[in-house]
Amino acid sequence: MASKSFKLLCLENPLLDIQGVGDHEMLKKYGLKLDDTLLAEPHQMELYDDLIQNRSAKLIPGGAAQNTARGAQYMLPADSVWYAGSVGDDEYAKILREKCKEQGLHVEYHISPDHPTGKCGVIITDHHRTMCTHLAAANEYKLEHLQSPKIWSLVESTSTYYVGGYHLTVCPPAAMALAKHAAENNKTFMLSLSAGFIPQFFKDPLAEILPYCDFVFGNENEAATWAETQGHKDISMTEAAKLMAKSSKVNTKKPRVVIVTQGTDPTIVAVSKSGSDEVEVKEYPVPVIENDKINDTNGAGDAFAGGFCAGVVNGDSLEESIRKGHWLARLSLQELGPSYPWPKQTYKGSEA
Repeated sequence: MASKSFKLLCLENPLLDIQGVGDHEMLKKYGLKLDDTLLAEPHQMELYDDLIQNRSAKLIPGGAAQNTARGAQYMLPADSVWYAGSVGDDEYAKILREKCKEQGLHVEYHISPDHPTGKCGVIITDHHRTMCTHLAAANEYKLEHLQSPKIWSLVESTSTYYVGGYHLTVCPPAAMALAKHAAENNKTFMLSLSAGFIPQFFKDPLAEILPYCDFVFGNENEAATWAETQGHKDISMTEAAKLMAKSSKVNTKKPRVVIVTQGTDPTIVAVSKSGSDEVEVKEYPVPVIENDKINDTNGAGDAFAGGFCAGVVNGDSLEESIRKGHWLARLSLQELGPSYPWPKQTYKGSEA
C-alpha cells in the first residue's frame, strides 16, 4: 500500500458516532440537557452501549475531518482520499474501518492499545441533538506514526493536506510536519478552525501553523473568536476574513484563501494577493433548502469542506469549489448525522 498514490490526506481525531432516538428520561438518566455538546464523565460511560442495545443506534464514522474525508471521497474517483488518526484495538475500531471501507475511504489509523476507540453518543430528541463524546484513543496520536516509512511515503505521494483544528489539541507536531512539508514542496495545506475554543485556548499552536495555511475554513463564531484574540473585537465577518487572509504566509507562491461559512447566510471568501496587502472579498449565496427537507445539521460544515476539497484536488476554480461545498452540505443536511445519501448522487454544476 505504501506505493499507492492519493490526492488528499485528512488528519484529525477519529470517532465512532453512535446515534439513536432518545427521550427526556434518557437525558435525565445520564445527566444531560437538550443540545449539550460535552465530554463524557465516568457516570455517562454506559450511554454508548445503551444507545446500541436499546435505541437501535446508527453507527457512523465521525470526527470532523473524517467526515470531511468521507465527503471528499464521495465526490471523487475511487482511491482519492486517505485519513489518519488514532483509534484503539477494539470492536469500535473494526466498525470504523468497515464503515470507511464501504464508503471508499482508505484509513491508516495509529493504534493505541491502552485506550478504547473514541466515540460520540448522539441522543436524538425531536429536532434536538445532544452529543456526549469520549475522545479516548483519539487523544493519543503520535508524530512517530506519521513519520513512519510506510505512512510518510503516502504523505510524500499526496498533493493536498487537510487538518482539522481539533488535532491542535492532540498532536500539533504532526500537523506542523504536514504544514512544513507542504510549504517546502509547494503543495496545498488546508486547516479548519473547527471550534471557537481552538483560537481561544489553543492560540499558540494555531499561531504557529497559520502561516503555512493556503486555505482556512471557519464559521462565524470561529472567525470572530480568532479576530478577538488578535485584538479586533466586534469586527464584521468580512473584516475578520480579510484580517486572516493578509496575515503572514510562508509559501508566497500561493495566495491565502479564507472561507467563512454562516449557515444559510452567504459564504464569505477572502483571497490575499501575492506581494501586496490587497485582499479580494466575495460573498457566495447559499442555495435555499426547504425546512421540511432538513433532517440534521450535524456535520454540515464538515460536508461543505469535503465538497470544497474535492473541487481543489480536481483543479476546479474557487467558485466551482464553493458550489461543490454548498452542494454536498445540502445533501448532508437531508441525512441523519454526518452522512451522505446512498446510492451516490452525482454533482452537476447547474444544480448547485
